[in-house]
Amino acid sequence: MEDETDWKLKLRYGKETTAFTHYTVLAVGVVGNLAEGFECPEGNAIMGMKTWATSSDESAEMIQNIGNQIGFEVTGEIQIYETEPEQPPKENPHGYDINFTPFD
Repeated sequence: MEDETDWKLKLRYGKETTAFTHYTVLAVGVVGNLAEGFECPEGNAIMGMKTWATSSDESAEMIQNIGNQIGFEVTGEIQIYETEPEQPPKENPHGYDINFTPFD
């Protein structure tokens, strides 16, 4: 727990810097045959993902590309919010904490 607080405080107070901003992204789409490690019934769903990205546009591209790679097609609205991170940034943009919420 101390390590988590440490990196967050270092980022907040400028002792460490990153070129990335943290976002939470939500996308409306259709779940197909999901890759191993992901679960959701096939059909309409909202995919959620947290990202470290250089811009909200890059974050939108990430949810589309990662979604396609794991069996989710974005077919509707993408919402992007700047949020507090749960994981530290890395050298490159990345997404984590991917989840799905089915709907009718």
